[in-house]
Amino acid sequence: MTDKASEIAALLTPTVESLGLELLGAEYLPSPGGAVLRLYIDVPEGDERLVGIDECEAVSREVSAQLDVEDPISGNYTLEVSSPGIDRPLFTAKQYTRFIGETAKVTLKLPQDGRRRLQGRIVQVSPDGSGGGDIVFEVDGKPFAASVDNIEKARLVPDWVALGFAPAKDKSGRDARPGKLKKAGRETRPEQKQTNKPAAKKPSRAE
Repeated sequence: MTDKASEIAALLTPTVESLGLELLGAEYLPSPGGAVLRLYIDVPEGDERLVGIDECEAVSREVSAQLDVEDPISGNYTLEVSSPGIDRPLFTAKQYTRFIGETAKVTLKLPQDGRRRLQGRIVQVSPDGSGGGDIVFEVDGKPFAASVDNIEKARLVPDWVALGFAPAKDKSGRDARPGKLKKAGRETRPEQKQTNKPAAKKPSRAE
């Protein structure tokens, strides 16, 4: 998060928690025509509920009133309250810890090793106790460590295969779903077996 987004998230967290929800983080997007403040909310970990339109509207009402009083944003702005979605944004080390083993797409504030953007699997998290810490990603088969403070934004990359929205692939990149295996340009069902046995002779009329 940016410094401004972090400031606003810290201000609004108690209000969101009073509604039985969790403020995952905030995005503050300044613009000459008016800024956008986007809040991401979720239910506490272990809660079986799902965030819906009612929860978003309740948070929007409460934080709007608080923002009018505290006035942390000068000028016009638009407030958006959203659930995290399947491409969940990540803001704190604790959130990264929850999704170790998942893949994330990351944009850094300052370049590291000549890159500002990366995509890799989350393999290790070293929290510092204040929401920050170091995150180690596996990028192109190599470890890449980044501080949470240097991450501008990060989102999980959905596993479309596991979600059932994309076909599984074999090692050669072919569609591995049953009935979709191909060999030598011809479609072959997985249960079929090729043998070299001669075809059975048809009985003659004399037989």
